[in-house]
Amino acid sequence: MAGNSFGEFFKITTWGESHGKSLGVVIDGCPAGVKISEKDIQIEMDRRKPGQSKYTTQRKEPDKINILSGVFEGKTTGTPISMLINNTDAISKSYNSFKDIYRPGHADLSYDAKYGIRDYRGGGRSSNRETVARVAAGAIAKKILESFKIKTFGFVSQIGDIKCDNVVQSYIEKNPLRIPDRSKLNSMTDLIDSVRKQGDSIGGIIEIRSTGVPAGLGSPVFDKIDAKLAAAIMSIGGVRGFEIGSGFSIAEKKGSEVNDIILSKKGSRASFKTNNAGGILGGITNGNDLIIRFALKPTSSISKQQDSINSKGSKKKLKVTGRHDPCLCPRAVPIGEAMVNLVLLDCLLENQLSNIKKISI
Repeated sequence: MAGNSFGEFFKITTWGESHGKSLGVVIDGCPAGVKISEKDIQIEMDRRKPGQSKYTTQRKEPDKINILSGVFEGKTTGTPISMLINNTDAISKSYNSFKDIYRPGHADLSYDAKYGIRDYRGGGRSSNRETVARVAAGAIAKKILESFKIKTFGFVSQIGDIKCDNVVQSYIEKNPLRIPDRSKLNSMTDLIDSVRKQGDSIGGIIEIRSTGVPAGLGSPVFDKIDAKLAAAIMSIGGVRGFEIGSGFSIAEKKGSEVNDIILSKKGSRASFKTNNAGGILGGITNGNDLIIRFALKPTSSISKQQDSINSKGSKKKLKVTGRHDPCLCPRAVPIGEAMVNLVLLDCLLENQLSNIKKISI
């Protein structure tokens, strides 16, 4: 199976399945001398892990990180870093009753069409359980980026048709939905409770912001940083839309309304009146804050009865049992942050290695 590696200069390869023994990641290209510990990585793992609240799957996985190689005496050695996360609470028997039935909204049918075989236990490799390895790698990227004073944070900006009006960063990690607007918490939790009781699920939108991003990251044409960000985010399971800055709303406006007026420039850092471009011009960062958004579909695994077919084409009725998130959004925030950080670090290392700008780690 191809397609399990991401990045050019800070390259990650993830492996493992939802109900396999373990999952993990191998990182190639991490600079030597970076101070890192399992504790640093575990902070991000705990933000993504299941069972955090009644608004996430009740599968109980500690997601304890184990660094197997590439770190010695608390510092990276420049050699490949390998990390392992064991599965401890997989209940595969929940899937036995519909192992031959294609679940609507899932990759069952498409995996069968491509490979002629699939791991029906939780979706195998197609499960978002795979993202645990991305978050582990993203934690190391985050640590390196902090030395450049680049900080990335995300939040749930919308659930269903309820939108957040305010962004209070300090509130995001203080509520189970990771929203930035306290005034929307009750209405959003009520909505999730309502669809869950109906055996259904609900979608939403995540926003990721990166501050301190220098101008000059990304390359023209096919390696634009927005193209890399789109690939990174769209690789997350369940993502159905991606936008940068003002995004799709820009289609309704005039050029005079959306062009970001440059107010001043000092060195490579410019000051802009607005940020409709989301921090990117011509596929290269302009020094403004990086702002992206992505839409997540409602969780495909629902207990409400649905029509489907089995692998032989016979019509079947299906109720998906097991433990699933009624809303994917809260746990998707650290996943989105990780993917953005991986892209930013990859572009920083590209600049260093191509001598465009010398950057010391």
